[in-house]
Amino acid sequence: MPEKNPVVEEYARTAPDYESKWSFYVDTTTRETIARVNMGPTDRVLDVGCGTGSLLYHLASSSPKAQLFGIDLVPEMLAIARRRLPSSVELREGSAERLPFEDEHFDVVISCNMFHYIRYPNPALREMYRVLRPGGQFVVTDWCDDYIACRICDLYLRFFNRAHFKTYGIQECTSLLEEAGYAEVKVERYKINWFWGLMTARGKRYEA
Repeated sequence: MPEKNPVVEEYARTAPDYESKWSFYVDTTTRETIARVNMGPTDRVLDVGCGTGSLLYHLASSSPKAQLFGIDLVPEMLAIARRRLPSSVELREGSAERLPFEDEHFDVVISCNMFHYIRYPNPALREMYRVLRPGGQFVVTDWCDDYIACRICDLYLRFFNRAHFKTYGIQECTSLLEEAGYAEVKVERYKINWFWGLMTARGKRYEA
């Protein structure tokens, strides 16, 4: 019998209480990510690791003519997203390393709060690059390992939480995106309270 994915196991269990338990973190990271996305009103947008659909909900409210898509590994999280989102938002079950979309399909690809779970970051970043149109924008927000609190939490979770994989600092994140082919890579780090820090990385697919 194949081993279950630890991310799926953890979030299948925590899905019903996820948003209430992590409301400050979800709301803050969603807001900070959207503030850093340069999105057109009719853009086709993919949220990788969309979870319960918080980011897509805000995008649907602010850009009702946008074509919105979400993908996540966890059926229980997607079930919550389906209940809160308009039927026009297309949600699929799947992984960042194997996106079920054709080449050059999206104007914007976003990932928020999930990159530290990805076991194979290089293939995942290349997949997200593949589905971007030339000139399309990639935005990823996650914990920043340059902050001591994130670094300590990362080390702890590597030993005691099978779902967690790794956090990154600015230099390593920049290198990962550039190696995957992204152009104009910029990474910004910032605190969301006295304790916790994030970073948002942005890049583009080269114009044809």
